[in-house]
Amino acid sequence: MPELPEVQTVADDLNQKIKGDVITDFWSEWPKAIKGKSLAEFSKEIVGRKILGARRIGKNIFIDLSGDKTLYIHLKMTGHLLVKPAKSKIQNPNVKSNPKSKNYFEDKVNQYIRHKWYLTDTKLRNIDESTNKKSNVIKNFVDSNSYLPDRQAFVGSHRYDKVIEFSDVRKFAKIVLDDTEKIAELKEIKALGVDAVSQEFTFQKFDEILDQKKNALVGILLMEQNLIAGIGNIYRSEILFDAGILPARKAADISKVERKKLYKVIGKILKKAIEMRGTSDSDYRDTDGAPGGFQKVLQVYRKAGEKCKKCDTMIERKTIGQRGVFFCPKCQK
Repeated sequence: MPELPEVQTVADDLNQKIKGDVITDFWSEWPKAIKGKSLAEFSKEIVGRKILGARRIGKNIFIDLSGDKTLYIHLKMTGHLLVKPAKSKIQNPNVKSNPKSKNYFEDKVNQYIRHKWYLTDTKLRNIDESTNKKSNVIKNFVDSNSYLPDRQAFVGSHRYDKVIEFSDVRKFAKIVLDDTEKIAELKEIKALGVDAVSQEFTFQKFDEILDQKKNALVGILLMEQNLIAGIGNIYRSEILFDAGILPARKAADISKVERKKLYKVIGKILKKAIEMRGTSDSDYRDTDGAPGGFQKVLQVYRKAGEKCKKCDTMIERKTIGQRGVFFCPKCQK
């Protein structure tokens, strides 16, 4: 499942690529992923809305739309979003293509398309995007756009500039459309703890969490989303290795000095992973369909039986909290 760095990478990509665009059509071959609405209801509500921006809460993606609506997407195990340009005569003069660059969209992992959002680029078409109200969006855009002379040419046609494709081989992902003000009140969002890279995640807060869960194993505690949101199986192993702490130690047994080091390492590892565009351990891909880069610098995750890069001791794997955690029995105490 994509963790904080992967989801942050996708949210950042979406803000660069689709912010300000308008949804002109929607297609799905797997309507069961859409929760709380029929496919027809969902399509009717999102078509004509402008994309105001994307953000992340925990491991969840939120795309805010005009008219005070928000699209909530949980990628689950194998979901990932791809942003593709339309095969159109309209080209953005500010974007230069590299003919030698690899087309990752053709990779097999990107071929399990379950949903598509068709978008019109308001900047590229020089369309008036002054309104944030859905009821007037289509009319205003069409009236100001000589390239698209009527609504039928604008909505439900193949005249679009981009498409967001949702690839999900196992069909576990979830899509929700709700009022923006209600998103924070969703049960699964309210249950989340402090975000692992937020300003609210201070050492004092981290210290309090460890004190509250004195008997919890640190290898489990780091993955408890109701305590600290965003850390998953990959990064807990890497964080604990970098901090030199064994995953089976209880929170109460971790000294103040070790706690400070562990706190700093959490931020260090997660921020580095964001810079390297996440870890492609399995199905994760960015919006270009490309793998992340952090898997190239993994120290222990999925390296059981290999020599530790620091001390040559064999990396071990242990099941903690029904998940495998990887560690070096010499470097970690």
